[in-house]
Amino acid sequence: MQSVIKMVEKDQDCSDVLVQLAAVIAALKNTGKLILEEHIETCIVDAVTVGNQQSIDDLKKAIDRFVK
Repeated sequence: MQSVIKMVEKDQDCSDVLVQLAAVIAALKNTGKLILEEHIETCIVDAVTVGNQQSIDDLKKAIDRFVK
């Protein structure tokens, strides 16, 4: 993200800034997917095993926020 800010501060071409911004957004989305996968494989499996409905409900809310 710092690179995008520096590009804007240096008044670089808008197209180049948008391409870099798209790369940052893609990287953040991929990181979010990895975190979500890990959470499902560990915490949610445990929650289902012990019947922790609150953790499952929390995951549903987090997914709703993540996909918006």
